[in-house]
This record gives sequence, C-alpha cells and structure tokens, in this order.
Amino acid sequence: MPGLVEPLRRFLARRTDAATAEDVLGDTLLVCWRRLDEVPTGEELPWAYGVARNCLANAERGARRQQRVAARIAVVDPPALVAAGPGEATASPEAEQVRAALGELPERDAELLRLWAWEQLGAGEIAVVLDLTPNAASIRLHRAREKLRVALRKIDATAGHERSKEGRAP
Repeated sequence: MPGLVEPLRRFLARRTDAATAEDVLGDTLLVCWRRLDEVPTGEELPWAYGVARNCLANAERGARRQQRVAARIAVVDPPALVAAGPGEATASPEAEQVRAALGELPERDAELLRLWAWEQLGAGEIAVVLDLTPNAASIRLHRAREKLRVALRKIDATAGHERSKEGRAP
C-alpha cells in the first residue's frame, strides 16, 4: 500500500483542521496496517478513504464529547475572550459560496461531492469508500450535483439582488 499517505493526508486536510488531520492520519494508517489482509486488491486508496472517514467520525465524536464537557465547565468558570490569531487567511468569494452551498446540503450529499471533486474519485471508487453499489453511488452523485447547483443558484440570487445606486432615489 505504498503511496497512500499523501492522498490520505490531503483527504483529511480538506475535512478538518491540520492537527486533527494529522492525528486521524496516524489512526487511519494504524487501522490499515492492522487490517492489511482485508484490503481489496486494486481498490486500496478508496478502501483507505473509507477507513479514514470512519477514523475521522470517531475523532469528531470525541471532540463533541469534549465540547459538551467544556460547556458544562464554562458555566462554572467562564473562559476569557480570545482574539483571532494572526495569519488567518480568508477564502475567495467563490470558495465561500461553494462552502456555503455544501453546508446547505445533507452531510451524505456533501461527502459524495467532496469525494468526487476533491479526491477525484469516480462512482465506482466512491462506492467502495461509502460501502455502496457503484450504481447507487452514481445515482446519489448525480442527485447531489443537482442539489449543489440549486444551492449555488440560491446563493447567487441572494448575492445578485443588491439595490442599484443609479437612477432616482425613493
């Protein structure tokens, strides 16, 4: 399974913060090593993406548990306000529109689109990652793309209807 580390690192970096991505990458590689005999021949990367998704889900569940505990503690001892750190980059308006549109979609549709666009997987490979039949993955991908188009049109429509400053004032 050589050559899986960098694609898995990019896969995780697109879905979470850098520190969590590195932690989950380690967990993913450990699971892959332990289950080396279960790796389907010719589908190593999509299989590893499926393992990474599960490891990330476990990490996110753990983070939510920590947040609930922190919220309980914050009631007793509220934290001081923290300012934004230096070097925080802002994304392009187009990237923000896509992120907003993806945020409006159900998580399962958004993940399908991420696998297709970011990881450049075909329907057959997506089927392996999500444990679907290739036909089901193809149908779901088509429907998810349509939902994304609709969501992007809604965002464009709301952004494009600004009042004109030309002509008569009311």
